[in-house]
Amino acid sequence: MWPGDLNAVQVRVARPTDKLGEVVRFYRDGLGLEVVGSFEGHSGYSGVMLGLPGKDYHLEFTRHEDGSPCPAPSKDNLLVFYIPDRGSIDRLVERLASMGHSPVPPENPYWAENGVTFEDPDGWRVVLMNTGGI
Repeated sequence: MWPGDLNAVQVRVARPTDKLGEVVRFYRDGLGLEVVGSFEGHSGYSGVMLGLPGKDYHLEFTRHEDGSPCPAPSKDNLLVFYIPDRGSIDRLVERLASMGHSPVPPENPYWAENGVTFEDPDGWRVVLMNTGGI
């Protein structure tokens, strides 16, 4: 049950990058997330928010004019997309491959059983996990 004191209506995960254009292309053009907002020059920051259509879950990537290094903390920090249709995963893998992104072996072998792992341009890991229908 959702806690009554936490009346959140949206979840956004934000992180900095020095490769904003490349990261946006990976998530927008590669994975197909929608750009739900963007901004430029806000106290030295520019950014793009991407999300699933019709959902209240967003990723925000920001760049500061003085630099925003964002090394991935480990190979087991993951963003996992649960996708029921294996054909959809196969099409995403092909699209990402055509953009120069190849699958990488996951740190935890569990993710290899029904998933495919990629690194985004900053080295953060994304898993396309076949759920068979949750």
